[in-house]
Amino acid sequence: MKFCFFALGCKVNLFESEALSQLAEKYGHEIVENNADVCVINSCTVTATSDHKNIRAIRKLKKLNPNAIIAVAGCMAQIEPEKLQQSGIVDLVCGTSDRAEIITLCENFWINRNQIPDTSIFRLSSKTFELLPSGVPRGRTRALLKIQDGCDNYCTYCIIPYARGHVRSLPLNDAVKQATELAQSGVKEIVLTGIEISSYGRDLSETYDLIDLIDAICKAVPNTRIRLGSLEPRTVNMRFCQILSAYSNLMPHFHLSLQSGSDTVLKRMKRRYSSELFLNNISILRKYFPNCSITTDIIVGFPDETDEEFLQTIDFVKKCEFSSIHVFPYSPRSGTPAANMPNQISEQVKKQRANKLKEVGLNLQKKYLSSFIGQILHVLWEHQDSDSLWCGHAQYHFIIKTTNQSCQKNHYHDAKIIDVKDDFLIASLVDLTEKN
Repeated sequence: MKFCFFALGCKVNLFESEALSQLAEKYGHEIVENNADVCVINSCTVTATSDHKNIRAIRKLKKLNPNAIIAVAGCMAQIEPEKLQQSGIVDLVCGTSDRAEIITLCENFWINRNQIPDTSIFRLSSKTFELLPSGVPRGRTRALLKIQDGCDNYCTYCIIPYARGHVRSLPLNDAVKQATELAQSGVKEIVLTGIEISSYGRDLSETYDLIDLIDAICKAVPNTRIRLGSLEPRTVNMRFCQILSAYSNLMPHFHLSLQSGSDTVLKRMKRRYSSELFLNNISILRKYFPNCSITTDIIVGFPDETDEEFLQTIDFVKKCEFSSIHVFPYSPRSGTPAANMPNQISEQVKKQRANKLKEVGLNLQKKYLSSFIGQILHVLWEHQDSDSLWCGHAQYHFIIKTTNQSCQKNHYHDAKIIDVKDDFLIASLVDLTEKN
């Protein structure tokens, strides 16, 4: 059979789709982009907008593959199975657990199309981490390594704990083994990902936490870059910095989800930190990781957010001097407490606040990027863009581009930063003579 896999949303979805692709190949199936017998869509449901994107993507895949079985897995499939089943274009709804069973389910449905399959196995009953194969997503140079699933935080705006279930962690020895195998296969950079990686280890009988895991992986693959997914701000404490700053292969880019710079809004969101703790922890980060890149997510227009609370966020963002900000106007998600809170903010006000905060973020980003002009960075080159410019990353999060055509995919080369353009840097390659 010919399988097509399509992921929407986060890096976890991308990892899982690639893992399913590897399993399908292992079972003797062919992986294609068009003319598939089966299309498996890994869906996102973080906002109501995500659900609309899922439906559009499903309709597009069905149009391109009119005779294919359409199977939808992931968060929307877990939260809104009826909506998908009633769409008239979805054959199988699979959810977020027991992923390895999806391939077998599709095989059986291909043989017995008139029989309604039993998908009860995909109810959130899993209490342990499901081990899936890791690898490099097609067309990319970085490998994703999923180390954790689920979330127990239950922030008032978020549906994901209901879609993903309780925290489950990949045992430390298994994580080190997968990282070692990826490094031995030639992978230059591994991104540790999960639904809420800061909670890593809470479900394990051993007394491991995320810091122990990163420490073990960095030690096991010293010549491979390790990059971290989004972190809960409380994770980045003194112990985190003292232990992990010893590793040159841990990339100094830290994405800490702030969500608001107002303490009263943070309380309504049920975030488990204060602006004071957040600021203290990034000060520690900058002490141990000089010039590190600190990025964040912020929601504007949360229910009952006053003008004063929004201005507190603006002032706090400037104080933190983030290198980049992802700004999201609050989107009510049915099934979450925040969707039923009084004093919902109008779309017009949310848009105005988002635009204002984005402008602040762009100014901070330009200031941070400009600080690299004249510096020489060690760049891992990844692909060419539509203008034939080679694109890659140094140890930080931002993209570096060059016109030099001597770059090679998945190879390093030093580059001197010569200019800033939009959200990326322009560089020229340097030889050892120039570097010295």
